[in-house]
Formats: sequence, structure tokens, C-alpha cells
Amino acid sequence: MREIKTKKRLTSNNLIKKIIPPMQWFIKLESSGGIVLLVATVIALLIANSPLKGLYSFLLDYKIILWPEFEVLNKTVSFWVNDGLMVLFFFVVSLEIKREILYGELKSIKKTFLPVAAALGGMLVPMTIYLAFNRSTHGAPGWGIPMATDIAFSIGILSILGKRVPNSLKVFLTALAIIDDIGAVIVIAIFYTSEISFLSLGIACFLVLILVLINKAGIKNGYVYFILGVCLWLSFLSSGVHPTIAGVLLAFTIPAKRDPHVSFLHKTETKFHPYVVYLIMPVFAFANAGVNLGTGFVNNLTSSVSLGIIFGLIFGKKIGILLFSYLSVKLKLAALPKGVSWIQIYGVGWIAGIGFTMSLFIANLAFNGNSELLTEAKVGILSASLIAGIIGYFVLRLLSINNPDKNTK
Repeated sequence: MREIKTKKRLTSNNLIKKIIPPMQWFIKLESSGGIVLLVATVIALLIANSPLKGLYSFLLDYKIILWPEFEVLNKTVSFWVNDGLMVLFFFVVSLEIKREILYGELKSIKKTFLPVAAALGGMLVPMTIYLAFNRSTHGAPGWGIPMATDIAFSIGILSILGKRVPNSLKVFLTALAIIDDIGAVIVIAIFYTSEISFLSLGIACFLVLILVLINKAGIKNGYVYFILGVCLWLSFLSSGVHPTIAGVLLAFTIPAKRDPHVSFLHKTETKFHPYVVYLIMPVFAFANAGVNLGTGFVNNLTSSVSLGIIFGLIFGKKIGILLFSYLSVKLKLAALPKGVSWIQIYGVGWIAGIGFTMSLFIANLAFNGNSELLTEAKVGILSASLIAGIIGYFVLRLLSINNPDKNTK
């Protein structure tokens, strides 16, 4: 009996050792990526408020002709950033989600329930607050904007705090942000679509079936998945469903093994993640964060769209995460992570109010063609993210000063 228990303990320890390194690698990569993202955002804001703002707009509106006879591929730089490069962003995010479901924090129902409840509250409450400001107005389609949490910036702040916060709190925020991304993907797929072409959608479904079959056949040739992925993207582009959904579906057909280190999924994620963190996300930020903060800034800041986003991200996120987490623990559906206190969950609620990347992305979908509302949304997103990040940092820093021993365990 002792030998059996010892073997089980060793097996469990080996599994933990396999799971923890990918999570630590992910957190480290995202935290450093947050710095690059911040630099790209600052540069975009400086250019948009300088004599170069005309050149900035010209660059984003410049049309790239890839195939003159195929109009769907002759698009602006802005399109290729938001609907092209961001497919890779969603692809990598979905690979992370799949990895966490198979190997990590989302594998155990008991461990998953707390970040799921927190993420759910962090989506529903901000959405409700936003609609309270914008119900029956032209800004109503933007209800999905304050539901998002930016992984890179939020994890980056916790990483700056270092050992002042327990690692379990970082894992909790990472799981919360990943689940948040799942919610954002669902919202985009269902609510932010144009007119549907059932022929193109049928072709997309057929391609997904082929991807599933080659997965079952054990094919691990990256070029095969790439070619089918491009075809899938083109099908969704013509279908009316946002083409970034192609990246999500492609990711979930990537083969995975029980051992996270040798799986094709892990190798694919490791290969593409640095490009997404250090290239695609900064390029997206540069293309979308350039808001002119001129004479209309006060009007944009006090508009119903901007206020709905600000109150949704700053107060809605915090209230939703804390309330739903508290209820799930009190109902004994979940338990607080080891070494984490309620006041730290409150601090995470502030940091989760950094919407940025996903919020900007949803804003582009919600207000496509309405530059005035889009500008108001961007002002709200940038303002709320800045306030939430600064306050969240100092809340958790003050907690570590008041109770340093507990946070270093």
C-alpha cells in the first residue's frame, strides 16, 4: 500500500512539474510583452497628437492591392491589422485556453469554478452598467466593450509587484483573463456579425470537419494546418462571421498529447506566442490607440459611451469579480487559492479593469463606420485602463507593505 501511495504521489508531483513551467513561461512572456504594448500605445498617442497625425491616418487608410481580381483581399492597412494579424492573436489565445483545459487551471472543475465565477461577474456587471448609460442610444452596440480584460497589461502589473503578491494570485488572474477571452470570443461570434452567407459558412464548417479528421488521423504537419487555416479565414471573411473566429476554431483542432512538453499544441504555441506578444499586439495597439486628445477630449470623455465604459471597467469589473467570487465560495462551489485573501481579490478586480486590447477590438466591431462613437469609446477605454491599472497596482502594493510575510510565502 505504501508503495502504491508513493507512486501516486510521484506521478502527481511529476504532473505538477509539467504543468507549472508552461504557466510560468506564459506569465513571464505576457508581463514583458505588456511593456512593449505600453510603448506602442504611447507612440501612437504622441503621433496622433502631433503634426504627423495626417501621416498616421494616411498609413492606416492606405489600401494594399494583393489580388486585383479578388476584391475581398484588396483592403486597407487597418483591415489587415484588425482582421488579418489579429487572427493569429486569437489563434494563440485559443491555444492557451486549450492548454489550460487539458493540463492547467481549467482542468479541475473545483479549481476552475472560482475564476469562471469571477470572469462571469466581471463580464455581466460591466455590461449592465454600460447599458444603463447607453440603453436606446446609438452607443448601445458597444455593450461588449467593458466586458474584456487585457492579459498582457494585467499580468504585467502583477509581475512588476514580484514577490509582493503570491504566485497563486497571478495564476488566478491568468485563468480569469483566459476565461474572459473565451467570453469575448463567444460575444464576437454571436453578436458582432454582419449579414450571413450560408454558402461561405457551409464551406467553413466543411473545412473545420477536415481539420478535425486530420487531427484524429494524427497528422502534425504545420503546413497542412496553415493552408487549411488560410482557407478557413477566407471562408469566414466571405461569410459575414468575423474572420478572427477562424483562428479560434483552428487552434482547437491542433493535436495535443497528455504530456504538455512534447505535444504539437505546445510546440505550436511556443513558436507563435512571441510573435503575437512582441509584434502583433504592439502593431494592433499602434493602429488603434492613436486618439487625438485635442479640444474635443472633454466632450468625448463625458459622453455616455465613454462614461459607460469607464464605469463598467473601473467599478463593474471590481464589483462583479468580488461579488461572484464571494458567492461561489460561500456556496462552497469553490475555494480561495492558497495564500490569497479577499482584499487581494479586490485588488485583482481593479487590475482586471484594464480592458485595452480586447476592448479596442470589440469597439472597432461595435462602431465600425462611426468614427465619432469609436473615438469616444477609445477615450473611455484608455482612461479606464490607466486608472484601473494605477489604482490596482497601489492597492496590492500597500497590501504587501502591511502584510509582507504572507505574500512572500
